[in-house]
Amino acid sequence: MATPKPYAPFTVRALAVIRSIPRGKVATYAQVAAVAGSPLAARQVARILHSLSRKERLPWHRVINSRGSISLPRGAGFEQQKAALQRDGVKVKEDGSVDMKRRLWVPRIDA
Repeated sequence: MATPKPYAPFTVRALAVIRSIPRGKVATYAQVAAVAGSPLAARQVARILHSLSRKERLPWHRVINSRGSISLPRGAGFEQQKAALQRDGVKVKEDGSVDMKRRLWVPRIDA
């Protein structure tokens, strides 16, 4: 049996960033990418969430788009993400948007 290939360095960093988003807060795909060291890799973050959320038990629901709303379409994950955010204490409007002034996570950057 082949040993599983380790994750690429960016993936490891992105996983750590996603895991550090606290309950009650959200981050954007681009924000996760930037904090993980690759500001132009927002689509890569989406791929990581799509492929590894279940396996790595990620709080995938805390990552939303740069407009401050859920990207998943209704009937294809929208309702699950909205419900998970609400369980975290995040108010989600009918259109899937979140109050980014109150809920955007600001990571602590150690100098």
